[in-house]
Amino acid sequence: MHKQEVTIYDVAREAKVSMATVSRVVNGNNNVSKETRDRVLEVIKRLHYQPNAVAQGLASKRTTTVGLIVPDLTNLYFAELSKGIDDIALLYKYNIIITSIENRLMKEDQVIQSLLNKQVDGVIYMSNRLPNEAAEAFKRTNTPVVLAGTRNNRDEFASVTIDYKKADTEALNLLMHDGKKNLALVVGDEDAVVNGENRIPAYNEFIKENNLGEPHVYTGVKDYSDGYNLYPQLVKDGIDGIIVTRDISSVGILNSAIDAGKKIPEDLEIVTASATQLASVVRPALTTIKQPLYDMGAVAMRMLTKLMNNEEVDETHIELPYELVKKQSTLNQ
Repeated sequence: MHKQEVTIYDVAREAKVSMATVSRVVNGNNNVSKETRDRVLEVIKRLHYQPNAVAQGLASKRTTTVGLIVPDLTNLYFAELSKGIDDIALLYKYNIIITSIENRLMKEDQVIQSLLNKQVDGVIYMSNRLPNEAAEAFKRTNTPVVLAGTRNNRDEFASVTIDYKKADTEALNLLMHDGKKNLALVVGDEDAVVNGENRIPAYNEFIKENNLGEPHVYTGVKDYSDGYNLYPQLVKDGIDGIIVTRDISSVGILNSAIDAGKKIPEDLEIVTASATQLASVVRPALTTIKQPLYDMGAVAMRMLTKLMNNEEVDETHIELPYELVKKQSTLNQ
């Protein structure tokens, strides 16, 4: 009997038990005698039976599957978030379907609907922006949704983040106390809630309160080349201290400055805000707003398991603690 041909019926027949008993053994139900359990497990091993999670889900009206939506599978930020999600999903025996929304021919709401059509029990959404059409697609379904590392502007969905306003203000204080007077903020998507409603307002308020002149917010800086090509404009604008929301963009700015013969941090102080491994492996190492990425993913997944099982959730908008880790790209280490 080939592995792919083995069904729960085959196991039940060989073990001389009901299919319900086989299901209980497979799912770890204690309501089975040790003798029966051992006999079923021996048959499962001998026949190389692999339980079909989808079939099990159809029988129980649950697929034991979670959809994970990421904007970019190559981005270390989302990779580290995903690790925490995956570990908790494994602990609670959920499978994960990963869907990337970058460079898709379909619109984002169509990508979401395609995932929901797979009858997932819940969704974790990790993009740093949630377009209205995507939010509407989620609201049309009863499927629980948790946002990891982002929020939507009406707080309609559960979320796990840090206090971005407080974190950026602390970083700006560090730069100012180091004697830097022309401070800038460099972000990716301006319309992302984390940026548009948290980081940019916090930056503008800090510049105004401390009489630091005109604000300088650079948007659309999403990758290495964007950062590298931005540096000449920073020089032109007289910028001597920056917060950059993406580590890869920070490295682009760093290398561009070094290629131009500048010294880091004497000529330019850099604080990066994604806290991936990239910030530590470059030289000089980057001072960073360290987000607990693994914990953010793990907490998001644990919250989702509660929502999927209709358990009580004390807090649906969780802010985890961050840390400002001073490295070689700022003077005050």
